[in-house]
Amino acid sequence: MRRGSGLHSVQVDKAEDGLQRRIPFHLPSVGEEEIAEVVDSLRSGWLTTGPKVRRFEEDFAAYVGAKHAVAVNSCTAALHLALEAIGLAAGDEVILPTYTFAATGEVVAYFGARPVLADCRPDTLNIDVTTVARLITRRTKAIIPVHIAGQACDMDPILELAQKHGFHVVEDAAHALPTTYKGRMIGTISDLTAFSFYATKPITTGEGGMVTTASDENAARIKQMSLHGLSGDAWNRYAEKGQWYYQILDFGFKYNLTDLAAALGIQQLKKADDFCKRRREIAWLYREGFADLDACATPQEVDYGTHAWHLYILQLNLPALTGGRDEVVRSLAEKGIGTSVHFIPLHLHPVYQKSFGYRHGAFPTAERVFERVISLPIYPGMTSADAGCVVEAVRDTLIALRR
Repeated sequence: MRRGSGLHSVQVDKAEDGLQRRIPFHLPSVGEEEIAEVVDSLRSGWLTTGPKVRRFEEDFAAYVGAKHAVAVNSCTAALHLALEAIGLAAGDEVILPTYTFAATGEVVAYFGARPVLADCRPDTLNIDVTTVARLITRRTKAIIPVHIAGQACDMDPILELAQKHGFHVVEDAAHALPTTYKGRMIGTISDLTAFSFYATKPITTGEGGMVTTASDENAARIKQMSLHGLSGDAWNRYAEKGQWYYQILDFGFKYNLTDLAAALGIQQLKKADDFCKRRREIAWLYREGFADLDACATPQEVDYGTHAWHLYILQLNLPALTGGRDEVVRSLAEKGIGTSVHFIPLHLHPVYQKSFGYRHGAFPTAERVFERVISLPIYPGMTSADAGCVVEAVRDTLIALRR
């Protein structure tokens, strides 16, 4: 195994024999710079939305090249506000992939609108654009492409359909920082784009999100609705040159980000390129380590966009194995390797079946993918030795289960 240098060394828990290295599924990479920035916020007296939120928004907009960036307290909030900004209403329809996390679909249901699910591609796991055209109706208000694992969706066909039929494109970029599509940063392509800063994401604020847009009107609306629909936010009202007076212009939400969270984001954003570089190095170590195995397939980068490697999703060749995905997960856990599974397709969940009539068998590619995927650890704090332990454990497991 070729060795490379990591950014940090991961803490290792010893087994009783003192030999087994344990690799968790994820560890956040937080350094002294983040700690100092948070302490500075505590000492400043600004704990909620204040100058550091404004600075984080400006830094983020500059980083992705967007005209506007509005910080909120989660990617779910970002998606919700983006759909509110385009005027989504009860009875409307929004096309989105079934192969995604809960948030992508639930924000549509908040409005009394219908999530219209689409199947995924077997290679990138992103929405299969070839299935989208037949899902469009006169009620279609938007489409939400999700950049699964950090791999860019093929956006041009999606944008062409949106322009032809007159609906909006709201990207779910929870995994996609930094990701590019045909040389353009995700966050600058569609009407609105939502990012996540959850603890496991490419950069973190603990909990947090961001909406980017080129529209002055959308940015103003999202900012207003993120804090109760007020005419002025807390920073404007209580800053030295602010005013105490405000008006409630609409029934909004409590989605504002705090300065404490933004303090983390400011320093994390400075490291985003280095974080991505290290994730990419680990992805290549995995690819080399599994290249000769026919019991699994490694994720590939498409030629029209870059990959942020938020997740490393390995697809198992189940017919080649005597056990299923869950047996592989158990074996890796016994070897000290933390894993996860992304994602259980939305149409398989009870609420989608009860509320919208979806059934097992409706999206065969997503179901087939779900049954055989496993997500391996991939984060900047991993050393090459850590990656080597993961490779060894996966190889040993798959070879032992080989038919």
